[in-house]
Amino acid sequence: MLTNRGNQLFYIGVTSDIAARMMQHRAGAGSAHCQRYNIRKLVHVEFCSTMHEAIAREKALKEWHRDWKRRLIDESNPEWDDLFDRILG
Repeated sequence: MLTNRGNQLFYIGVTSDIAARMMQHRAGAGSAHCQRYNIRKLVHVEFCSTMHEAIAREKALKEWHRDWKRRLIDESNPEWDDLFDRILG
């Protein structure tokens, strides 16, 4: 899950190559939504066993209320740090 600097807007997506996808987002070549609202900070990541499982989880998270998404991030990343370097480090 990505967010903008103010942690107000979210982007939820699925990828088989998180490093490449994040580089696209950071270069401004991600989704139109991310480009428009400068959504580039990786604040929550989940790894799934299959792409089918990942897509099902993505669809479920997209249905969640904003407060539920915020709580999920608060539990896994209380400081809302950018996790990109930590994951790829």
